[in-house]
Amino acid sequence: MDSFKEQATQTLFEKKLITDTQFKQVKAYRNLEIFSLNTELKLFLYLSVLFFTTGIGILIYQNIETIGHIAIISLLLVVTVICYYFSFKNSTGYQKGETSFDNPIFDYLILSAVLLTCIFIGYLQFQYNAFGTHYGLATLVPTVIGLFCAYYFDNKSILSIAITGLAAYIGLSVSPQALLSNDFYTTNTLSYSAIGLGIVLVLWSIYSNQIALKKHFTLVYLAFGLHLISISCVTNLFEPYWLIFGVILAAALYYFYISSYKVKSVSLFVFTIIYAYIGVNIILFKAIALLNIDEFLISFFFFVPFYFIISIILFIRLIKKFNKNSNDDSIR
Repeated sequence: MDSFKEQATQTLFEKKLITDTQFKQVKAYRNLEIFSLNTELKLFLYLSVLFFTTGIGILIYQNIETIGHIAIISLLLVVTVICYYFSFKNSTGYQKGETSFDNPIFDYLILSAVLLTCIFIGYLQFQYNAFGTHYGLATLVPTVIGLFCAYYFDNKSILSIAITGLAAYIGLSVSPQALLSNDFYTTNTLSYSAIGLGIVLVLWSIYSNQIALKKHFTLVYLAFGLHLISISCVTNLFEPYWLIFGVILAAALYYFYISSYKVKSVSLFVFTIIYAYIGVNIILFKAIALLNIDEFLISFFFFVPFYFIISIILFIRLIKKFNKNSNDDSIR
């Protein structure tokens, strides 16, 4: 990493994008070997939120009979309101572009508030059946709150929670209907819903970029879209109508492959390659089974070790190529 930074700085200097004085200042700064603890501190803050909300859940579970339902709900409500109060008080307000708190600790405070909201609403539904038989509302309400907070406070973690809640809501609203009509396993309704949700997320990310609405949320939407569409399509490759899903998978992965270069996300690129590899192998085996070439199958199993070795080498080369192109673009 250090050699790459030095090379990048040298390239900038050779292209006369920085002056000789700036070049020397950069080298002098790097020689100090100062490193940032920003990532580590944020990790500890995130873990503290996770442990806190988990502790609340365990406390409720272990003392539900001794503390009392009203006391638990009241405590949850008070803590949640306090978190929201300080978050709104210290917020810079809603903006279409990227924004942040003056103090990053409030990012985790609003994250705690949203998680506690999910616990509070879930507890109300479980204990008091607040939404009656409309079970999806118990998921939809915190999802809507999460989406609002994600955009108002510009928080990607909350956006991920909200999208997860939206996916859960779709699952809750679809599966009972499919079960009642006895066609859940024959129509794979949830798979279709997942593909539909993935497409909607991708379309929303495109629209958001066009109107410059939280453009930095694009990667979150693309990541969820990739997993939803790819997993659903890969699952349906084992069905009789696998060819349709093979085409959908190929088209989707091509789009995500191009998008990974645009957003310069190595994680998106890696998962795209992995899903493509899985899909190609499934289709390859299905093609061999359809052609019924037993002799070729025996030869293929002989070359399986070499096949995997070549696959690993190509995978590594693709990652290196992606990183090189991304780094070259950043230098330009």
